[in-house]
Amino acid sequence: MHKFDFLVIESNATRAEAVMSALHFLGYHPQRAVDCLGVEEATHAWQGVYVGSDSDEAMVQRQLDLLGSVAKRAAMLVAADAPLAAHFMKSAAPRAALVDVPLLYEQISEALRGIHARMLGGQAGALRFVGHSAPMLHVNALIRQVAPFDSTVLVLGESGTGKEMVARAVHEQSARRDKPFVAINCGAIPAELLESELFGHEKGSFTGAVSARKGRFELAEGGTLFLDEIGDMSLPMQVKLLRVLQERVYERVGGTKTQRCDVRIIAATHRDLETSIAEGRFREDLYYRLSVFPLELPSLRERLEDLPVLIEEFNQRLSRRGLDVARFSAGAMQALSEHTWPGNVRELANLVERMAILCPHGEVRVSELPPKYRRVPAGEEVRGAALLALMESPRPVFGAIGQQAADEAQRLLPEEGIDLKDHLADIEVGLIRQALDAADGVVAHAARLLHMQRTTLVEKLRKYGLHANGMAA
Repeated sequence: MHKFDFLVIESNATRAEAVMSALHFLGYHPQRAVDCLGVEEATHAWQGVYVGSDSDEAMVQRQLDLLGSVAKRAAMLVAADAPLAAHFMKSAAPRAALVDVPLLYEQISEALRGIHARMLGGQAGALRFVGHSAPMLHVNALIRQVAPFDSTVLVLGESGTGKEMVARAVHEQSARRDKPFVAINCGAIPAELLESELFGHEKGSFTGAVSARKGRFELAEGGTLFLDEIGDMSLPMQVKLLRVLQERVYERVGGTKTQRCDVRIIAATHRDLETSIAEGRFREDLYYRLSVFPLELPSLRERLEDLPVLIEEFNQRLSRRGLDVARFSAGAMQALSEHTWPGNVRELANLVERMAILCPHGEVRVSELPPKYRRVPAGEEVRGAALLALMESPRPVFGAIGQQAADEAQRLLPEEGIDLKDHLADIEVGLIRQALDAADGVVAHAARLLHMQRTTLVEKLRKYGLHANGMAA
């Protein structure tokens, strides 16, 4: 039996159901606050709390009191339009993240991934990038050098290399570590709404503005604001951002009161900004304002020697979530080392989780890897696995065919049995998530990878409480 590990505090039943479905999709076992009357070790293993937009302060405090000391360690997802958003982004800054409603797969996945990365080690200042390769040692050294200063940092690198982790590591090792860390993806929000998201708006400033709302600059006051995918920001918005960087003042949309801001800016992009400047898509003056301290992340193919330690790290994260781990054969590891990894570390993390779901009780062999990862002939894998067994085990080694048959039997049905319906649902969810990440959230592309109609995939996403309309199609 799975223990409940994510508390959903949301008074609106429809929204609560959507949030719980999304968390189920991401591998958690949520429980709604109204159903949580007591907490015991046998049934609960809290990892996170979701605070919804319709949750009042008394309800939230009552539920957090019920969790006891766990409430001070659990990750927190806070609806961006929640009345208590500013409070939790300040009081739970090291372990809190804002999410927009309706939920988007990419946003909630990245928010949780960032929180888990930030909480590794359990101590402030302990966050660092996993890996012993020369490129990663250099990255960690640069983070330590720039963190104590308030200099603006521009993180460059391919998608999936961990640019938000850099921003969080810089923040955590700075004097602002006890203040909020607020992230926003400039490419995921329509240009006409980005100004309101950054600077906030006053009541009645536009259709739908039924109340005043703080922007990300205001929520990050005293802390760090991470502007992801800055290269996708529109030119008019670049002008307004430049003014804030130069003068450190802004106004809410529809407001006249000038507000000063004290935030550290960290920006990131996978684009070549110098090329964008030449093509007239990015302002040169803004580029020089942002690139006070440029920091470029290496791609995974440039540090393949880190594969074993990265896989071990991802397995530890899966274990903390109550999932099985993925154990790769010698041949499978060789095949992974020959892959080009266009999705970088994010692609590897998704593969490890996918194989943990597909092969929960056995070793992952080359034949069980997705086709694009298979580079090692089956005979080579058998020889590699046999050699590894001879080197590591003093016990007699049975014939390769007999041992493989035993492994297959164990993989097909564990002794304690299996819930086939849940197992198949887990496989479906894992494959959908893999396809979405491989397609960068583009639903139509993900549907093609899964050989299904786009409308079918959209319905499955809605089933799991995820909003597809916010993804490019």
